[in-house]
Amino acid sequence: MGILGDSLDKAEANTFTRPLPKSAQAQMRFLVRHEKGSTKAVAERLGTSQRTVERYLTGQFKRPRKDLADRLVTEVAKNWQPKVRERAKKQAASTTGIVIETRARFGFTAAPGSTDESRLRLITQHLPPAYASRLFDAQAAGASEQQLQRIAAEGLQEEYFKDRGRRAAGLQVELNDIDYIELDYR
Repeated sequence: MGILGDSLDKAEANTFTRPLPKSAQAQMRFLVRHEKGSTKAVAERLGTSQRTVERYLTGQFKRPRKDLADRLVTEVAKNWQPKVRERAKKQAASTTGIVIETRARFGFTAAPGSTDESRLRLITQHLPPAYASRLFDAQAAGASEQQLQRIAAEGLQEEYFKDRGRRAAGLQVELNDIDYIELDYR
C-alpha cells in the first residue's frame, strides 16, 4: 500500500477499544482461534512452519525474530476487533466524516491558467462523510494510491480551497507530493 492507504489503515487501528495481545503466545493463540484451530493456516499466513506455530502455542518459543514479530503484529491487527472497526467506518462514512492532516505539495489549475510551481502546504481539514465513504469504498475495491490521492485532493479542493463553493469557482487542485498524511475518524 502507499502512504494514504497506510494512513487509512492506521486510522482504522486507532479505533480499537482494547490493545492487541502483547506476547507472541497470545498473538499465536488469537490467530489460531481466528483460523478455527488450524495451525497450518496460521503457518502459511506467517510464512513459517506449522511446528514453529505449535511451539509458540505451547510456550517453548517465547521471543520471535524481528521479521516474524512484525508479521505477527500485522496479521493480528488485520483481524482484531472487526465489529469495532466496521462501526467506526460506518459512522465516519455516514455522519461524522474524517479529519485529514497533511503536508504536501499542491498544484493548481484555475481559469486564468495554471501555476508552474506547486507549493508545500500544511493543512488540517475535516472532510464530510461523502469523501470518507468514497475513500473507504475505493480502498475496499483495491484502488491504487493515485486513485486514493485523487479522492483526498478533491475533498481538500472542495472543503479547504473552494470553501464549499464560496470562492475560487474554477479551481482544480492536484496533490503532487505528500510529505506526510494522517487521517482520523471523528
